[in-house]
Amino acid sequence: MALSQYLSLKGWRGTVILAGLMLVVLALSLPGSLRDYVNRGEIYLFSRAFLEDIPKRLTGPGRFRFIFQPMVAIVLGIRSGLSDARAGSPPYLYGVLFHRRLRGELAKSGFATVANLLLMGILMDSVFQWIILGVSHPGAALVVGPVLIVGPYTIARSLSNRLARLRRHD
Repeated sequence: MALSQYLSLKGWRGTVILAGLMLVVLALSLPGSLRDYVNRGEIYLFSRAFLEDIPKRLTGPGRFRFIFQPMVAIVLGIRSGLSDARAGSPPYLYGVLFHRRLRGELAKSGFATVANLLLMGILMDSVFQWIILGVSHPGAALVVGPVLIVGPYTIARSLSNRLARLRRHD
């Protein structure tokens, strides 16, 4: 079974289930997050506490995801980049930024490839916030989860396309 098939959780049905689970966890996070906001007087994502908690996330339970999630995103990005090169498409990031007619198609294919990984990233960040910090902040989960996925995927997809095209010309 291919990695993308494994991550697809049996197509869009699995994605909808995963998205629903993520929304439930984020909704359950709201009361604690709001209570924390009232006590602190500031939004966690924009606070000094967020920056101070980053080392706790990197060393506490769930630290492996900071390696695993970007690695899976890189593998998916390489796979998509090689496919782009075979199709003659421009490197991903270049295409998204500078090819208006390809922008929607490239963004859609990128999202379809990493949708479940993004949802898992957000879900895992929420759960591990509860475990590590005792409270889950939905805003932080919506930032940290995707950061672990989108950057590595985009760079890997662009670079693998570029390298495959360079090798073909040699």
